[in-house]
This record gives sequence, C-alpha cells and structure tokens, in this order.
Amino acid sequence: MRLARVLFPVVVAGVVSVPLSARQRDFSAVEIETQRVAEGVYMLTGSGGNIGLSIGEDGPFVIDDQFAPLTEKIQAAIAELTSGVVRFVLNTHWHGDHTGGNENFGKAGAMIVAHENVRKRMNPEEFREVMGNTNQAPPDALPVVTFTDAVNLYWNGDNIRVFHVDPAHTDGDAIVYFTNANTFHMGDTFFQGRYPFIDVNSGGHVDGVIAAADRVLSMVDSNSKIIPGHGALSGPDDLRDYRNMLITVRDRIRVMVNEGLTADQIVAATPTADLDDTWGSSPDRFVRNVALSLGAQEAPGPTIPGIQ
Repeated sequence: MRLARVLFPVVVAGVVSVPLSARQRDFSAVEIETQRVAEGVYMLTGSGGNIGLSIGEDGPFVIDDQFAPLTEKIQAAIAELTSGVVRFVLNTHWHGDHTGGNENFGKAGAMIVAHENVRKRMNPEEFREVMGNTNQAPPDALPVVTFTDAVNLYWNGDNIRVFHVDPAHTDGDAIVYFTNANTFHMGDTFFQGRYPFIDVNSGGHVDGVIAAADRVLSMVDSNSKIIPGHGALSGPDDLRDYRNMLITVRDRIRVMVNEGLTADQIVAATPTADLDDTWGSSPDRFVRNVALSLGAQEAPGPTIPGIQ
C-alpha cells in the first residue's frame, strides 16, 4: 500500500547527535555535486559514499546519505531538482559514510529501508549476537523496513528492484536496479578505479564481491549506467575491469594462503605490485583483507564506523 503523503519539517542537522567519526572531520568545505544519470535518476557526490536519487511525482527516493553534517547540503541539492520531501532512504550497507544522515532524514519523515543485517549491525542493543559492531545508532537512524533477499519499490514510474547479495563488502549489502532507467547502484560492492575495502569483521568476503559484480554484469547491456559506492559514474566495461582485477588478486592470494602464509607474509610479498599504479588505493589493506577472507591466519582489526 502506498503510504499517505504527509509533509514533514526539515530537520536541522546540528540538533541531532553526530557520530564521533563525523564530528572529528570538517565538512564545511564539502560541496554536493549532482550528475544526471538517466531520466529521473541522479548521482550526488560529496564526502562519503555516492548517493543515488530518484525523483518524480511520487517524491524523492534516496540511496545512502553520507554523513550527518552534510544533510542540509544534500537536502538543498535535492531541492534544486524537485520540491518534494524525501520519502524513502535505502541504505546499501551499514557503514557510517553511507548511513550517517539516517537520523536526520528519519526525523524528517523518511522511511529507512535496508537489509536486515544493516539493522542488526546498527542496533546491537536489540541484537546482542551481532558480529563486530558495538556502536548503537539512534532510534531514528535505524532501518524501519528490512528485507532478507529482495524488495521492489514501484516508485516514480519505475520498478526499483533491490536485492541482497552474498557477503561481499559486508554481510548486508544491497544492490539497487532501476529497471526502466537501466541504472544500478552497487554500493560498496563496487569501488570504481580503486581497490575496494572488504570489511571482514562485518562478514565481507572477496568471493562475494566478485559474485556481486558477476550478477550485475549478467543483467547489464551496453547502455547500462552503474553508480559505484565510490568513484565516478561507470558502465559495464568499468565493472568488468574491476571484476577481472579482483579475480587476478584473489587467485594469487589464494595460492599463498594454501601454502600456509600468514596475512602479514602475504602483504609483505606485495602480490598486487604490478596493479598498484592503476588500482593503488590502500593496497596493503586490500591484500590483507582478501587474505583474511580466504582464511589466512591473523585476526582482523576492529571495524571502524564510517570507514569506506
């Protein structure tokens, strides 16, 4: 059932609590830039994960919302495109650079939607068994609609398909497919032009990142647009290059894991040296997390809220 349309007041970002990781940063110089992707679909960039935006007669639908101090700027950028109030915010996973604005948008009336593991990781007071994260999100920041495998939103003239993938960047990743606009938002299962962060403490696994890329590649055509979690607006060839890099690195490191090398030893062996000029964002962290996800010995460090 379509929710009744109610106008809610805009929340001033400063009156809600801000996560420590955001309070330690200066967002005053950050500008929110808007890029048209397809009819009714936009990508917004600022600081943190790329934001997806659907606009139309049903109202704005937002995918991820960066950090809390940027909410007013994000709202202003949306207001340049449409007069509607944000009705839904979908989180592609739980990290703070994608969910930091949840509380502000939630208090302004948006329904927060995410995979059930996102709510669990943001809400350890309710889910005591959860897995690595001990940072309790405010009530208004929590997803109020969760799903396990998939959910469809018939919104703004599009069938927006949201589906969960096997543990990849985290264990709660969701990919969004605007079927009419032929556009995907892959969250942090896709870092365009750089090595990804695989959050092993949140259930991430390199095989899942590859599988997520394979799934989207099986659905695209030459005209498809792909919004990555980080990096420039992309197409199928960019995602294919990313997948091929992941397979190359995964296969190299798997051999070393099978030989009994520890994560430290694998990092020291620099298995990505020939790739670093192209993909070289944090190669040591990437190699370590690939090795750990493949079973190399060494406990991963703590998960840091807001990490990309």
